[in-house]
Amino acid sequence: MESGGSAGQILRGNKGMRKGQNLILIGFMGSGKTTLGVRLSYRLRMPVEDTDKLIERREGRSVNEIFADDGEEYFRRLETELLEELGEKGGGRIYSVGGGTPVRKENRRLLKGLGKVVYLKVSPETVYERLKEDSTRPLLQCPDPLSRIRQLMEEREAAYVDCADMVINMEESDLEDILVRIVEEGETVKLLVINGPNINFLGIREKSVYGTRDYQYLLDIIRKKEEETGSRIAVFQSNHEGAIIDRIQEAYFDGTEGIVINPGAYTHYSYAIRDALASITVPKVEVHISDITRREEFRKTSVTAPACDRQIYGQGLDGYLLAIDHILSALTGHGTDTSFP
Repeated sequence: MESGGSAGQILRGNKGMRKGQNLILIGFMGSGKTTLGVRLSYRLRMPVEDTDKLIERREGRSVNEIFADDGEEYFRRLETELLEELGEKGGGRIYSVGGGTPVRKENRRLLKGLGKVVYLKVSPETVYERLKEDSTRPLLQCPDPLSRIRQLMEEREAAYVDCADMVINMEESDLEDILVRIVEEGETVKLLVINGPNINFLGIREKSVYGTRDYQYLLDIIRKKEEETGSRIAVFQSNHEGAIIDRIQEAYFDGTEGIVINPGAYTHYSYAIRDALASITVPKVEVHISDITRREEFRKTSVTAPACDRQIYGQGLDGYLLAIDHILSALTGHGTDTSFP
């Protein structure tokens, strides 16, 4: 599930930047990443770094020379290695990345995990006017650079959009307005709700315990919560232990910032799920629809709860909403962190 923003200017996002969070600017060469990065650095009081410049300093030669000596594929590998290292440096930085960086699938995964990604969208004609006298762009050293720009932008558009949390049309607003939008509207919290075995049978299984509301009702109230909070909430359900572990591990790489999990019966014996949860250092809340303290003896023990920050039980399907509120409160200082068991 994903929430939308203003059409044509911001496709996603409606909250302010959080302290300690990285901001990544992507887009085609000449889209204004460098200029905007410097202005954002002053506004947010965060250091700004250009990944092309970082690579040039490491290699002791220009991007043009790297392309000429070793080819584009070598340069793309350097980008991937750099992104892996940046992911270990922590937050609180602005990164302006090369125009071709998001093309590699591996790089898109790394960018998503690095911070909030903003795609600066411009027209081919604007890029051409800005760069037609620039001889330092290796991909544009050709007889018809405008046609080349159009071709590359068309090829890269899907990759840019795929890893962007926010898309800004740089030609529809002045720079000050764009700055305000990124600072005040650029944050979308990305959450994941995981449901284990038999949760998809809500409304069918043991109605006296779990109620008559079906699984679609649960999806609907989560979607409504997503719209109310402006967050992005993915929901995953599986009856298979390995699939749940795989999804938790995927969350490590895809930028997920908080996890709500109802492991179902795996709660009581899946140390494998417990270990997967312990590997992800984001806020995590375990949810149970019924009051597990008043049920069968085996249900009173949770091996997965110690890997989570809190456990909610006995609140019905509202427990999911309470868990989302808790995580949003922990991440942003907004939302209601209601008292619960």
